[in-house]
Amino acid sequence: MLQEHIQNKYIYKMQKRKCLFRLVFFLSLVALVVSLVVNIFLFSQAKSYYLQLNKTNLDPLGLQTFSGDALADRSSTHSPVTVVFFGDSRAAMWVEPDNINDVSFINRGIGSQTSTQVWKRFDQHILPLHPDIIVVQVGINDLKTIPLFPKQKAAIISNCKTNIHKIVARAVKQDATVILTTIFPIGSVPLIRQPFWSPDVAKAVEDVNAYLYSLKAKNVLILDAYSLLVEDQHVKSQYIYDTLHINPRGYQALNQELKKMLLAGLIDIHK
Repeated sequence: MLQEHIQNKYIYKMQKRKCLFRLVFFLSLVALVVSLVVNIFLFSQAKSYYLQLNKTNLDPLGLQTFSGDALADRSSTHSPVTVVFFGDSRAAMWVEPDNINDVSFINRGIGSQTSTQVWKRFDQHILPLHPDIIVVQVGINDLKTIPLFPKQKAAIISNCKTNIHKIVARAVKQDATVILTTIFPIGSVPLIRQPFWSPDVAKAVEDVNAYLYSLKAKNVLILDAYSLLVEDQHVKSQYIYDTLHINPRGYQALNQELKKMLLAGLIDIHK
């Protein structure tokens, strides 16, 4: 009886050890897979940033982005009115509104560009098009650097305002009407990005947007994209694509307002 009890106890211990070993093995396997996935993701992100950095080094202003037929002047279009989207990736992703007759839409947005880069390429990318209307969306790539350089916060915001003012002034000098869109709000910030983020970015967006209204004039109109997209200082959930970008539904909401501005007599699109 005693021997049987000892054997049962031994068997129980062995089974317990096997279960513990299986659990440790399973958890180790899970940790290995998670580590592998995270490292692949980090490598992919690092590679993307590295390629973007070197691409920028080769062409700092993105002057070669639009070449050949893409840089054809207005004479190549058959519409009496030309509208150009100009700015960063948010402008680049902006799909033209539909059902607007006698209007040609051209996109001159380039991803990842700061307001300095956008301003510096105005003459090469905008002047040949002789646009009637320029829709400007720029600034977030300046302001998102504030958490990385907190001591330069004031200078970053000031430079962003100055560059946008230069873009607007240059456009007006060319007899173009400017639709100056306020900087879009921020989407949700993923955990991996939070160490490089700060609430100061959202505050800076509001600061610059308030400044944009001071540029309003007869031929400088404000499309308040921020108010159309925002909810609790973030992009409405139905419009989020990622932290910095909105999805097609977001652009549809913006285009509803843009069409009103183009068709409701706020802009003489047949000048």
